[in-house]
Amino acid sequence: MAPITNARVLFKSYPEGYPIPGETTVYDTTQTIDLETVPLNGGFLVKTLVLSVDPYFRGRMRESKTSSYIGGFEIGAPLDGFGIGVVLRSENSKVAVGKHVYGPKTLHQEYTVYPELGHAAIIEKHPDLPWTVYVGALGMPGQTAFVGWKEYSDAKPGQVAFVTTGAGGVGAIVVQLAKAAGLKVISSAGSDEKVEFMKSIGADVPFNYKTTDTRAVLEKEGPIDVYWDNVGGEILDAAIEFAAQNGRLIECGSISGYNTGQTPIKNISMVVGKCLHMHGFLVWPLLPKYYEEFYATMPGKIASGEFKYVEEVTKGLDKVGDVILAVQNGTSKAKAVVVVAEE
Repeated sequence: MAPITNARVLFKSYPEGYPIPGETTVYDTTQTIDLETVPLNGGFLVKTLVLSVDPYFRGRMRESKTSSYIGGFEIGAPLDGFGIGVVLRSENSKVAVGKHVYGPKTLHQEYTVYPELGHAAIIEKHPDLPWTVYVGALGMPGQTAFVGWKEYSDAKPGQVAFVTTGAGGVGAIVVQLAKAAGLKVISSAGSDEKVEFMKSIGADVPFNYKTTDTRAVLEKEGPIDVYWDNVGGEILDAAIEFAAQNGRLIECGSISGYNTGQTPIKNISMVVGKCLHMHGFLVWPLLPKYYEEFYATMPGKIASGEFKYVEEVTKGLDKVGDVILAVQNGTSKAKAVVVVAEE
């Protein structure tokens, strides 16, 4: 078989503000690959099918010397993140041809030889669900919602939860977990379309934070027993102000400041007087504790429609840069997924 193009998305420069498609990231078609003869050296060859584009990408667009919980992207190298691919060839006894691999270090290129599974896993799809949902509601975002809620919410029926980015990949699952636990749910998002989706998944008080005063909503509908924070900044400040005594603040993200710098929190002293519990967390340390429960329960709930999800699917590896920008500036309408190829 003659070599074919192996398109990639390369990280080219550190952005000062929002990442710019064609400058921060570049779609490259100069590399070729022969799928029949490329050496595996004990590894396996994967055809990339689906990629997840997530808010944390912005934090990786930095010099590697900058300390963080996750390594930065390497200049001149392909981006990597959560993705799913199908195995075309294998010299690894644990990875059979035709199986599907899901992992956090999936390269943003059409074909890749991986030396070993590492943190990736062989994954089986529910027959009634598409692969795209396995990088969203049944992937890292859904896992994040599930483990964070289970570990830190201490939720009790009749309490009040406030969920930011309640229409996003993480937030939408949190809204539904909170409703299933019997809580009243306040949820915010940045468009009227997203407000309608939050209403459809059971949010009691969904609102558009761009057109509605968050503090006014919280003052009327609170106090808040559980706050799920994906945004940080002024809304975190408001949540602290209107938190209930012994409230739980679950800190999952702070996207409001990823591209423009974080807004200082003025009400942090209230954490003391209100005896608030503030929990920052990452999914990976908690996932082993809840992994079996997650995959034993959530695929069926998603497939039956008991838990709903919405995703914004973009076709084509060449669109990755545009999707990254949309996620960062809030113009994406749902969990962002890029379909690279069909099986």
